[in-house]
Amino acid sequence: MTPLPLDETPGPRPTGAAATAPAAAPDPAPANGVGALPSLPFRFLRPPGSTPGPAAPGSARLLRRLLVLLPVLLIVVWVVFDWRTVYDGCVRLASADPWWLLAAFFFTCLGWLSSSCVRQGALPERLPTGLLIASQFAAGAANHVLPASLGAHAVTLRFLLGRGIPLARATASLALYSLVRPIAKTLVLLVFLLTSPDLLRVGTLAPDGRTLALAAGGVAGAVTVAAVLVTAVRPLRRPLLDALRSALTDVRVLHTRPSRIVALWGGAAAAPLLQASVIFSVGAALGLTLTWAQVAFAFLAASTAVGAVPAPGGIGPIDAATVFALAAMGAPLDVAATAVIGYRVLTVWLPLLPGALALSTLVQRKVL
Repeated sequence: MTPLPLDETPGPRPTGAAATAPAAAPDPAPANGVGALPSLPFRFLRPPGSTPGPAAPGSARLLRRLLVLLPVLLIVVWVVFDWRTVYDGCVRLASADPWWLLAAFFFTCLGWLSSSCVRQGALPERLPTGLLIASQFAAGAANHVLPASLGAHAVTLRFLLGRGIPLARATASLALYSLVRPIAKTLVLLVFLLTSPDLLRVGTLAPDGRTLALAAGGVAGAVTVAAVLVTAVRPLRRPLLDALRSALTDVRVLHTRPSRIVALWGGAAAAPLLQASVIFSVGAALGLTLTWAQVAFAFLAASTAVGAVPAPGGIGPIDAATVFALAAMGAPLDVAATAVIGYRVLTVWLPLLPGALALSTLVQRKVL
């Protein structure tokens, strides 16, 4: 009996095209030995322009069109429910000094540049300047739709992933951005307190014991929840630890470069001062007699006290606190309220539609 060759096995031989077709290569075994993990939950974190997997082309086009139209639809819904604020602000600003309003618009534009500087300062890599400013302009529209800056962070995360930044380092950059801004604002507030102790009425703006206890409880609760999530939820542990290691590494690298230090801390310190300058310019257009230092301190104190409230763009709590702070400084209540409304019209409502269109354009061109 003739022995069979080593590469043959008993059984019927294939005939026709099947006999000449090459054998399919077996699937490579996963390195971990337990099978490939499903990537569907993390598909939204893929960089723009990357291959999304075996998705239907028609579904992908429909999803992209919906993402393009979503910002505009959200703005329409918001205008329907809050149109009175825009109407009252525009009516009251119609009789204001146009030159001071132009100055307020100029400070508003500088605010987008300062935000771009902080974003660039939080990364060692050089980002394209034009696309970075455009992304922050679009992020401003998204920031006023979702609370706690989630919209702006989501847009910026997509932008960084599209520039080739790894996910861990991109999230570390967002965390550094979120940490530096309140620290810089607090330092600027302390500078005001040290340099002008008698100029401003600090006693009327200082929080009471109940407010301080509530703030301390909120911070402690947030730290406790984060610690429990890291300890109990294992899928979150490794990404958070990777982001923490990336953040510490980037912080060391960034603080060895003077240009990044100036962009990071200088931009973060300039942002609240530019916002206060917008309020001062609008107030001056309406006849407000407070000095720039008083308006800046009132805004810094108000935004620092209630800035942690998760309202979309800080609208609502910061507005009320700023009006109260300006009134405590001696401003008439109606003029203070009109100045804050004008500030919101210039920084939120006027750029909202152009920012949404910019967001839709960046999504359509696969920058985001």
